[in-house]
Amino acid sequence: MAVISPKIAHFTVEEYHQMVEVGILSDRRVELIDGLILEMSPEGTEQAYFEENLAKILERLTVGRAYVRENKPIALSNSEPEPDIVVAKLPRSQYIDHYPFPENIELLVEVSKATRSYDISTKKALYAQEKIPEYWVVDINARKLIVYRFPEPEDYRQQREFSASETVSPLAFSDISIPVSDIFAI
Repeated sequence: MAVISPKIAHFTVEEYHQMVEVGILSDRRVELIDGLILEMSPEGTEQAYFEENLAKILERLTVGRAYVRENKPIALSNSEPEPDIVVAKLPRSQYIDHYPFPENIELLVEVSKATRSYDISTKKALYAQEKIPEYWVVDINARKLIVYRFPEPEDYRQQREFSASETVSPLAFSDISIPVSDIFAI
């Protein structure tokens, strides 16, 4: 007797939008990743605090040069994730008609505690595949920043970890410097 394995249903971005529009997913925190609708982890207080620290720093340092978005979708080929922070190109008004596309994105940031392994594997591969130029993972548990740069088809060519005693400069804004300790400031 042949064994039949169940198949996983994949959805397009359009199908996902239809479900959102008719309210099927209205009471759920979800995102579309590679055609799968995934439940998002609840945001803890530490994650929210450190995310806000970095978002405010990025907003202040890139004022008039970029648009900083928090917890909002981005439009990828078969995914619609909601990164913790997106630094997108101006003008902001272009996003009234669409979420930022990969070519609009200067920097993506995920602030990780419980989701660290997912953020440095699945999400990193997705963002590299979509050619997002720079991806940061704020590792709350280790109090460090992991920076990925130069996307290739499945991964980033460069990875570097920054401790709280170091500073980092985004590729798109090499003239600004962010002390990693400021991300974790209390």
